[in-house]
Amino acid sequence: MTNDSSTIDVAIGPHRLEGSLFLPQDPRGLIIFAHGSGSSRFSPRNRYVAERLLAQGFACLLFDLLTAEEGDYRRNVFDIPLLGARVIEAIAWAGAESDVSRLPIGLFGASTGAAAALTAAAEEPRVAAVVSRGGRPDLAGDALRRVQAPTLLIVGGLDYGVIELNRSAQQSLSCRNRLDIVPGATHLFEEPGTLESVVERATKWFIDHLDATRDE
Repeated sequence: MTNDSSTIDVAIGPHRLEGSLFLPQDPRGLIIFAHGSGSSRFSPRNRYVAERLLAQGFACLLFDLLTAEEGDYRRNVFDIPLLGARVIEAIAWAGAESDVSRLPIGLFGASTGAAAALTAAAEEPRVAAVVSRGGRPDLAGDALRRVQAPTLLIVGGLDYGVIELNRSAQQSLSCRNRLDIVPGATHLFEEPGTLESVVERATKWFIDHLDATRDE
């Protein structure tokens, strides 16, 4: 975390979902993260991405999509409509928080969280951009056709099967979109330099689309 930023523990929406808001001085936008199955707001990869986005002036919200009790039921982890609704709750929460209420919103989804982010974007016109990291956008189903926010799909070049699922999902998107394949990366982007490549691509996407929204 940078010296001129702060981290605030927050509770999101009626379910009081636990979260952390990373807040720089004079933020240029808010990035809401949707983690994948079996993960949480403490995802080390998402927190790394958040810290890098924070350094570029973006506020970042990482939160648990499920309560502790809900997480005990495996089916909830893959309930995309439920997870998408929780992302919408986070967007509504942000709209009522004075520190971030006027900021353009981007969504960053990983794995199944990408489907949740796209499901939310299909319902929420306040979403200005979406980035998927190693995501399963195909799980968003018919919602893909209603997404209007520019969407970047990032997949590892060695993430066989998921590449094809992303290509298939891309065909359902009518918004501005792009599929980026990171050479030499597997699903979790654990190889040297691959997560940094994700950050660079995501940062540029958010700068291009959130800054444009703020300037309107």
